[in-house]
Order: sequence, then C-alpha cells, then structure tokens
Amino acid sequence: MTAARRHTPAARARAETQRERILDAAQKCFIERGFRGASMAQIAQTAAISVGLAYRYFDGKDAIMLAIIARQLEAKRARIDQLCAEADFLGAVLERFRVWQRGLADAMNPALFLEMSAEATRSPRIAEAIRTSDALLKAEFESWLLRERREGGLGIGAQDVQARGLLVQCLFEGLLVRAARDPDQDVAVLRRALEPVFSALGLVPDGHDRS
Repeated sequence: MTAARRHTPAARARAETQRERILDAAQKCFIERGFRGASMAQIAQTAAISVGLAYRYFDGKDAIMLAIIARQLEAKRARIDQLCAEADFLGAVLERFRVWQRGLADAMNPALFLEMSAEATRSPRIAEAIRTSDALLKAEFESWLLRERREGGLGIGAQDVQARGLLVQCLFEGLLVRAARDPDQDVAVLRRALEPVFSALGLVPDGHDRS
C-alpha cells in the first residue's frame, strides 16, 4: 500500500477501528487476568489479530494502558456533563453505581480501575497519565460547582469548591471500590447513607434553592 493510500479517510477509519478493537480486547484481558497477567499474545488472540499487528499499533502493554486512560478520559467527561445535567444528581450517581455493579463493558469497570491504580504505583508514565486525567476531570467538575444556578451550576463559593470537588472525587472512587467488593450492595441503603453527605455538600437538584 502506498503512503498516499494509507492516509485516505477510508484507511484512517480502518486503522482507528483496528486500534479500538485492540483496546477493547486489552481492556477485557486486563479485567479478566489483571494487567500483569495479560500478555500481548492473549490481547492479540482476543482481538482476533496477529501479535505482529498488535505491535504495529502499540509497542507494549504500557502503551495500551495509556491509550485506555486517554479514551476513558473522554468518556468520563461526557458522563460528568450528563450527571451535572440531571435534576437528581445523587440518583444519577447511584445509577452509575448500578452500572459498575454489573461490570458493563462500556462503563468504568471497577476491576479495571483497581488495575490502573495498582499499575500507577509501578509505572511513572501511567501514574502521570492518571494524574493528568484526574486534574482535567476535577477542573471540569469544579467549574460546574462554581457556575451560578441560573446558568446550570450550583453557585458554590470559590473558597469551598476545591474541597467539595475533592470530596466528591473521593466518593466516586470509593463507590467504584465498593461496587467491586460488594456487587450485591442494596442501592436503596446506599442512597440513605449518601443523602446527608450530598445534602451537606450542596449537591441538591439542579436549579433549586437549598432553602
């Protein structure tokens, strides 16, 4: 194939489809076998491609994990927008928890979250990618907290927004771990546990006063 043909829209689309196929396969392998337990050969087999072709797209598992982190950043950004647009923010969070309990492929899988966190303690590149992703998501969430209610935000003062944003981030991460440890957790009980916390944080239905 000539260089010109490799850069046609159709060729780029095929390459992107192949790349996503490898990432999907790797994510499945990391969830089932762990990052350390999965091999490039197993990832290639799951993707139904040759190992050589897998290496044409990624030079190893670290590169694949970095690509998964980048892909999930975009998905998380979209989910933050969806959550912030919900009238019942806590209800939307609990719906995400139900998704995590089911371990659906299109969601942030709890097992994958734990694998990423563990690998970040060993790989500076992965740790830096996760820190960058976290910082971007935290900034976007804080922007929503700061925005005036008439503009779709919560109107939380600048002096409180960082602390509240950090606490919500910790809550989300804790819920991911809880979903992994107890996939049968009663969501109604979880709602009762979280309601006073979310109320204290001012995370009340969008567009309504807290009075």
